[in-house]
Amino acid sequence: MKPLTTLAFILLCVACRGEAPDKSTGFDGAAAYGYAGVQVGFGPRVPGTPAAKAAGDWIVAEMRKRADQVVVQAFDYKDAKGKIVPMRNILARFRPELKDRILYVTHWDSRPTSTGRCCSPEAQTEVERNVPVPGANDGASGVGMFIALGDLLKKNKPAVGVDLLFTDGEDYGVFGPPPVDVLIGAQYFADHPPQADYHPLFGVLWDMIGDKDLRIPQEGNSINSAPEVVQRVWDLAAELGHSDVFVPENGGGIDDDHTPLLRAGYRIIDVIDLNYKPHHTPEDTMDKISAKSLGIVGDVAAALIARQ
Repeated sequence: MKPLTTLAFILLCVACRGEAPDKSTGFDGAAAYGYAGVQVGFGPRVPGTPAAKAAGDWIVAEMRKRADQVVVQAFDYKDAKGKIVPMRNILARFRPELKDRILYVTHWDSRPTSTGRCCSPEAQTEVERNVPVPGANDGASGVGMFIALGDLLKKNKPAVGVDLLFTDGEDYGVFGPPPVDVLIGAQYFADHPPQADYHPLFGVLWDMIGDKDLRIPQEGNSINSAPEVVQRVWDLAAELGHSDVFVPENGGGIDDDHTPLLRAGYRIIDVIDLNYKPHHTPEDTMDKISAKSLGIVGDVAAALIARQ
């Protein structure tokens, strides 16, 4: 663990020299970048591997320092090949006593191979396609943003309950069609909510939000299933001066962690930048994301909570 500790320290120091906290909400994009770097430093977080165990333990420990309550949903998943894979969702709860809640979701696992899906690229050679994805943007950017958001929520108690859900197994298998062994943690949470009457006011999935060239159009399934939440997020982003990033156009639909939750009745949308060239390749590394981008998205996420 000593090399990882050194890496984390370097990343945090470099990040802290790069960006100051956003003045409108207090969200610190530099801290988010540093936390993402720690996550990447564990190596690919493929479910069932030592790197995944270490990274998951770290997330649990960090959120226990910040949240009022941390719930770990540990479960065994039998994949399409019959392999039993240990997985866990991590739910960090702020003000768990409140019924009115906001649900934020991000996945913390990374892909076991550098192969794509219908709408994303993949590695160019057979050798590269068998390499796990480092997952700086696809898997660590959301984690970094959530932990930095936890810093903010610990200092400034929200007026509404906030649940930060880190899902496992989002990227484990193939998206098809048909999808096989993907969106595993989100489906588990949909089947096993924290309480029987769990009905958040709205939800947002934050996925691939750190690209240096960040551009987030509206996701098609979100527009169709929870248009009022899409409107809320994009209107607020425009008000905060981020309309160049949160672009009010239909970017097409995608199966992501929000789809099992939509089927379960949650009013949840996907905030995702799919126009990310290193997506599902070995090039998804820390140099492809930025504190500035994480600061912009974190600013919107924090403001959505503050406006409740």
